[in-house]
Amino acid sequence: MKQGLQKMQRPFLSVLFALIVGAAVIVLVGENCISAYSILFQGAFGGPMQLGETLIKTTPLIFTALSYSFAFRCGLINIGAEGQLYIGALCSTWAGIHFQGMPAALHVALALLCGFLGGALWGGIVGFLRVRYGASEIITTVMLNYVAVLFVNYCAGGPLREPGGAYPQSAQVYESVRLIRPFEGSRLHIGLLIALCALAVYGIFFRWLPAGYEMRLVGQNQDAARYAGMNVKRDLMVAMLLSGGLGGLAGSIELLGVQFRLMQDFSSGYGFDGIAVALLGGNHPVGILLAAILFGGLRSGGNMLQMMTHVPLAMINVIQAAIILSMLVRLPKYPVLRKRRV
Repeated sequence: MKQGLQKMQRPFLSVLFALIVGAAVIVLVGENCISAYSILFQGAFGGPMQLGETLIKTTPLIFTALSYSFAFRCGLINIGAEGQLYIGALCSTWAGIHFQGMPAALHVALALLCGFLGGALWGGIVGFLRVRYGASEIITTVMLNYVAVLFVNYCAGGPLREPGGAYPQSAQVYESVRLIRPFEGSRLHIGLLIALCALAVYGIFFRWLPAGYEMRLVGQNQDAARYAGMNVKRDLMVAMLLSGGLGGLAGSIELLGVQFRLMQDFSSGYGFDGIAVALLGGNHPVGILLAAILFGGLRSGGNMLQMMTHVPLAMINVIQAAIILSMLVRLPKYPVLRKRRV
């Protein structure tokens, strides 16, 4: 129990610190922080519709957080989930506007597979540059983010542009490829269920499977892994492929479940927020889920906060930034949590 409390100490204090910083910002703009946070909570969890909107925003955050965490467990820093998300959405769009008449289940599976493969390809470029030339994945993922966004924007306004359309966007994907919305009157779709399955697979992979154990060992000490006869380059490459594929699924599910067409600059920064979710969640499946719900709630509740008060939506970014900064600070453990010495 003490170990569990120690693991929860940093995330709890980080969120508390961020809320204090947010309260200071709210007071500076002339609003009551208690009533503002009440509105924020109501906008995120105040009813079935609000909760549904929060979970819609939670879903891509789970995938982008898993994208970061998967690479991190193998000793890689993947900051390219945003670009992988864009490429995944592009590939799913292509599948979604073709193959008319295909059975819905097959069409959805094909579109998701295309999104996964597109993101995996984008992550694979990074993995190849790392294992072949020793290029820093931090630099290459950041650079490829810009390439992906600009390329997708070009496709949305060029080759994939809706025929006769006045805006730089693709045609809507077919009905057969759109994710099911099980609750009438809510936009919540089954992408959340897919995300929960991905969390379960991630946890099982790294805890119980030999391949996951090998990747964790590579992430902890590459020299020891080589000495044990493990193929470090192969593991790094596979990790980046799977990490990129998870980022691609974030774009696929956002497109097939919410937007239904590819537009320029369609993402609101899910790839970057996913890094914060992974850090706050400690790269643990349960932690990632809880952190994604928190960040999804901040996104959803922030819209109502901006409409009901004079607090700008940018305050949500302040809270998220405070969480990230506090997670990167080394905090002392409370003496009460330490093992008492005799």
